[in-house]
Amino acid sequence: MPIYDYRCEQCQTVYEVFHKVREVKEDIVCPSCSSPRATRLLSAPSISVAAAKADLPPCGDAGCCGGKCPMN
Repeated sequence: MPIYDYRCEQCQTVYEVFHKVREVKEDIVCPSCSSPRATRLLSAPSISVAAAKADLPPCGDAGCCGGKCPMN
């Protein structure tokens, strides 16, 4: 399920909405003031550095840039 951040146009509260398949206007209600008027915010996806490192072979192995791993 996609998670989107919204900012209430009335009270400026920022909150998250879990959408099942597509955006449904009835789902977008401010939890603070119950206003249906909100703006969807643009947010970048994040990646955990620990998760990225877990998929890499140990430095010094043949598969990791000859020990010059940029993840160190």
